[in-house]
Amino acid sequence: MEKVNYQKKLDEVIESVKGLQTKPTLLLHACCAPCSSYVLEYLTQYFHIVLFYYNPNISPKEEFEKRTRELERLLSEMPMQDSPEIIVGEYDQREFFDIAKGFEDLPEGSERCFRCYRLRLEKTAQLAKQIGADWFTTTLSISPYKNAQKLNEIAFELGEVYDIKALPVDFKKKGGYKRSIELSAQYSLYRQDYCGCVYSKAQRDRKNREKNTPASK
Repeated sequence: MEKVNYQKKLDEVIESVKGLQTKPTLLLHACCAPCSSYVLEYLTQYFHIVLFYYNPNISPKEEFEKRTRELERLLSEMPMQDSPEIIVGEYDQREFFDIAKGFEDLPEGSERCFRCYRLRLEKTAQLAKQIGADWFTTTLSISPYKNAQKLNEIAFELGEVYDIKALPVDFKKKGGYKRSIELSAQYSLYRQDYCGCVYSKAQRDRKNREKNTPASK
């Protein structure tokens, strides 16, 4: 399947909303503060943003709470053209384990991750419809480890189901990922070294062990 340039599509949407008297409302699913930093800097120019921090995949609960605090701190410290609101979703890991069942041993970037994308995007689409937002999307595409094509495919499918517009995005484009690293340093944001779930944490720990184990002669 031919790849779609979702950044170009986002540029087209932005051009269409620039002249509006009132900024449209965007419900933005946030995975963490570092990924949100550039996206907020970029999109608050054109949208009134409501952040939705819904991540039942994150483990343990202390990690979830740490990322929540960092996101709230970023909102209080980073100047933006429009002050975003934040909604913290319920933390129920059973929701994640239910969709990951049978896919536990797959590597990161596999079907398990796609199911996790859908879980979080579906909750975002549902809430966007409920609060009367004009658009919804997620910060996830800023990561070079996340499949932007798949994220957009799922979002557009859910947009049809819930009758809410999915914003086309690939935030790693136009230097977005690099800028998120710069902003993370500027605000001393906690940058985790694994996606968040127990399976990605196990994969990280395994790689660290292998890296620190001397090669046998």
